[in-house]
Amino acid sequence: MRRKIMTAFVCAIMTISVIPVYADDTQTDQAVTTEVSTETAATVQETKRTQSKEQLKKKTTSKKHTKTKKTKLKKKEENKKLDVIKLVILTILLIALIVVSIVLIVKRQTNDDEQDDKVLAYTELVKEIQNKNVEKIEMTVGSTTLKVKLKDEEEEKKAIIPNTQVFMELIQSQTLEGNEIKLEQKTRSVISQIPSYFFSILPTAIMVALFIMIYKMQGLGDKGQVYEETERKTKITFDDIAGLDEEKAELKEIVEFLKEPKRFTEMGAKIPKGVLLYGKPGTGKTLIAKAIAGEADVPFISMSGSEFIEMFAGLGASRVRKLFEKARKISPCIVFIDEIDAIGSRRTSNSGAETENNQTLNQLLVEMDGFSSEETIIVLAATNRPEMLDKALLRPGRFDRQIVVGLPDVRAREQILEVHARKKKLADDIDLKIVAKNTAGFSGADLENVLNEAALLAARRNLKEIHEKEIEDAMVKVTMGPEKTTRVRSEKEKRLVAYHEAGHAVVSKFLPTQDAVHEISIVPRGMAGGYTMYQPTEDKSFMSKTEMIEQIISLLGGRASEELILDDISTGASNDIERATKIANSMVTKYGMSQRVGTITLGSDQNEVFLGRDFAQEKTYSEETAGIIDEEMKRILDTCYNSAKEILKTHEDKLHAVAKVLLEKEKITGEEFEAIFNEE
Repeated sequence: MRRKIMTAFVCAIMTISVIPVYADDTQTDQAVTTEVSTETAATVQETKRTQSKEQLKKKTTSKKHTKTKKTKLKKKEENKKLDVIKLVILTILLIALIVVSIVLIVKRQTNDDEQDDKVLAYTELVKEIQNKNVEKIEMTVGSTTLKVKLKDEEEEKKAIIPNTQVFMELIQSQTLEGNEIKLEQKTRSVISQIPSYFFSILPTAIMVALFIMIYKMQGLGDKGQVYEETERKTKITFDDIAGLDEEKAELKEIVEFLKEPKRFTEMGAKIPKGVLLYGKPGTGKTLIAKAIAGEADVPFISMSGSEFIEMFAGLGASRVRKLFEKARKISPCIVFIDEIDAIGSRRTSNSGAETENNQTLNQLLVEMDGFSSEETIIVLAATNRPEMLDKALLRPGRFDRQIVVGLPDVRAREQILEVHARKKKLADDIDLKIVAKNTAGFSGADLENVLNEAALLAARRNLKEIHEKEIEDAMVKVTMGPEKTTRVRSEKEKRLVAYHEAGHAVVSKFLPTQDAVHEISIVPRGMAGGYTMYQPTEDKSFMSKTEMIEQIISLLGGRASEELILDDISTGASNDIERATKIANSMVTKYGMSQRVGTITLGSDQNEVFLGRDFAQEKTYSEETAGIIDEEMKRILDTCYNSAKEILKTHEDKLHAVAKVLLEKEKITGEEFEAIFNEE
């Protein structure tokens, strides 16, 4: 019975393993085929009755097409569910096979251990034969294991002979001497050999099954995600994207080419094969790519760069080939690769996983070069780190256009807020212009998150509308993290945090280039024990040397207040010191703001080890220069720290006043902070 069960397990696993994942490839490819409806031109003499019949016929045909497309989509979803079920069954059977195998092996070993006392050594067997104490010997042809029945014992024993021929000669000689031994010889059956065969092939079967299962799991994303017309029930267009006016204007040419390619080809114009969108996270790179497909009304194939990275050599390149094979079948279309830096980073000469990445990148370069003029395929890609991309990707003929998707300005932020506020119940006291002004540096995703958090806060507070209070609380939550009101702190720690945050605020008050204080709190949020928020007055694209110096002074104001008032320092200023150090380093090594170092760039972010970059980076400056850089950074930080202490010494009374109010109320608004300075 045991043998039958094990044989069944092996057969089931091998059978399910060879079943292809995505068995309905033909149906899937057919499902993305764009159906084009034809209309016959109506003549001038057609009657109204004929026109009505034709309109009715078109509606009926459209309904049939819609029904057919829905049926295909339903089958596609069913096939996906079936693939998952197959994989689950395969996994369960494989686990069961391993468990049963382990149990049988352990049991077999246990039985062998129990039978050790029933094994007769070969020397003892010879002695028993010579002493005429052997009644019967049973042996199987081709086996060296014997069953021996002694005259003075009831149970049979096993014995292993080193040489069958020598043993048979011994039996013959004993027979000639009158020692009659009953010798039975049996032929080994095929069934009896199954256990040994099974245990010999079991490791191989398990490894093959594991390989097939992992291969299938790796191959589940081969086809990418296809958004066809039937799946875009709510189309994303440029009208759904607020702001990004310049970016949308750049991409309208792509849309026009996809709609009317002949108009460009007849003029001898070549449309860009690829467009690279890069910028900070949350700025709308993926959204604008989908909007291009929606405007052009063409299929949109989307894959992430990480989906090409696999543990098996060659799978990444295979996925690239399959992706572009599908694109050619449904052309015209748009291929979108998100986070392309995962496969498009600079090639190296190293081995291992980086070699696989190099192969994947090489295949991508080959596919983009293989586009003919008749193939209307546009490759869009998005990344947050364009400096990490291989130069071969960025040359003309591949990613011809590179569009920066930057952070929205105040006008764009207002438009984004208006889009996301359409389904929100906002109170009359909310002015989105003010919200947009107070959210400088926020991305589109951040603004969406602010309104969503405000809606959640309003619902939690049992309000019917979102008020200004919820918007402000949401902004703080998105920026600093959730509030931790339940944390118990001692009075000493509260006093420390109060003077630390008061130091930041008071120092910033007397720095002309710094923004006004919006809110001060000693209530912990996220990883911070307290915070000081500022209200930006304008969007800044560049920073002057004076602004950077005063920013460092503001950051070090908390540490200076601790030393001045408490005569001690704490670990609470670690983040402030880190940020100040980075600013000082950039001033010296990037922006040429040190007279001693000079107007020169010494190192950059490209020297970072990232995604396959070489660890061995050649230093671009000498050890002497490195020492000068350290000295200049320390000089800047020390000067700024002394400036912060001088400001606090001059206005120590206001420092005490702000800290006192913080200890009483735990939070101070910008108006309350200004009122403290207006008091006599």
